[in-house]
Amino acid sequence: MPYRLNYGRGHLEISVPSECIVTEIRKPAMPVLQDADGAIAEALDTPRGCESLTQLAGKATSACIAICDITRPVPNGLFLQPMIRRIMAAGIDASNITVLVATGLHRPNLGDELEELLGDAWVRQNVQVVNHEARDDQQHVHVGTTRKRSTVVRLDRRFVEADLKIVTGLVEPHFMAGYSGGRKVIAPGLAHQETITTFHNHRFMSDPAARNCNFDQNPLHEDQLEILQMLGDVYALNTVIDEQRRLSFVNFGECLQSHAGAVQFVQPFCEIVVPRRFKTVVTSAAGYPLDKTYYQTIKGMVAAMNILAPGGDLIIASQCSEGMGSPEFVNSQKQLLEMRADAFLNHIAQQSHADIDQWQTQMQTKPMSIGRVRLYSDGIPDQHRALTCVDVVSSVDDAIAESVQRHQDRHVAIIPEGPYVVPFCEQDVMAHT
Repeated sequence: MPYRLNYGRGHLEISVPSECIVTEIRKPAMPVLQDADGAIAEALDTPRGCESLTQLAGKATSACIAICDITRPVPNGLFLQPMIRRIMAAGIDASNITVLVATGLHRPNLGDELEELLGDAWVRQNVQVVNHEARDDQQHVHVGTTRKRSTVVRLDRRFVEADLKIVTGLVEPHFMAGYSGGRKVIAPGLAHQETITTFHNHRFMSDPAARNCNFDQNPLHEDQLEILQMLGDVYALNTVIDEQRRLSFVNFGECLQSHAGAVQFVQPFCEIVVPRRFKTVVTSAAGYPLDKTYYQTIKGMVAAMNILAPGGDLIIASQCSEGMGSPEFVNSQKQLLEMRADAFLNHIAQQSHADIDQWQTQMQTKPMSIGRVRLYSDGIPDQHRALTCVDVVSSVDDAIAESVQRHQDRHVAIIPEGPYVVPFCEQDVMAHT
């Protein structure tokens, strides 16, 4: 029977042996907002925990709207123009409105890619649109140090100094911070590299609470909340989309309240409990834009590892149209290849600050410690295949058949949407309740 995995801008059709018993793990059907424009207008005019956007803008002379970078399929084209029009109508001059791309330590989004990200040419024609640059010391201001973990916090000056501070984003599971959106757009999204490399170091990443769908004692989440408090009033527009990338939920309001509402909405759809672990797990990196690089592909591995039986095969399909990712990530993968996992982890445990993108390599070692990871990709150049540090395969179908035969276990789990769906084993859930 054929199944489809999210792959690039489309799908990859796969087949499993006829004798297999397949558990397909995907979101339950989500509601779709039939009037997206009306829903956004209602959210902006009747927010959570604060005045309407028009009232907030009426008390300010400048505004900064932070948006996620190209790695997230946020429906910016639906909400940016209505937000900006309300801010301008309230009296803030267009020259004092900035849309700031929260790149973290990712590369800037430029040219056609920036147009795609904005989704609305009107935005760039009417207000300033700029990329955050985490390595530019002059563009950041020191706003404090977190109490619990002593993280030095430096944030983008353009956001810190704006009268009206707004973050926007997509709420989905996140393999380190529990859920994306809200406070995460600020840090790491708008943070200086010193801040990012601190709370992405080995101490944070190795904490068992730094995982998908978890906020309880999560060190990243706790630091992010402290950083938010340092800034004072911050507002947020959070969205949720369904498998077809249609708007399913939107709200606006005080940052914490807006984010909490979006998380509450999305949890029943993306946290899926299954009755067993599997020796053969097949997943994706969620398709475009997340599967543009191998760096982002690791999120799909980590999301699926909860249901991987020890010694099993985790098979992931990711187009990787841009190859591995940053040069720094390539260097980190070289370290892992040369040192092997245990020595690599011992080495980075001595560092107070992670090397840039080293944290993603560290996260990759987690599913690798459970079983064998196998990658299907037509975007990884031959000279970089070894740097994936996993088994690169030429066919998902063949990898599935080989795994079923090797383990003599007909049960196969398939997760078409990759890291946007996080499965949990029933016995683990019961143990934590």
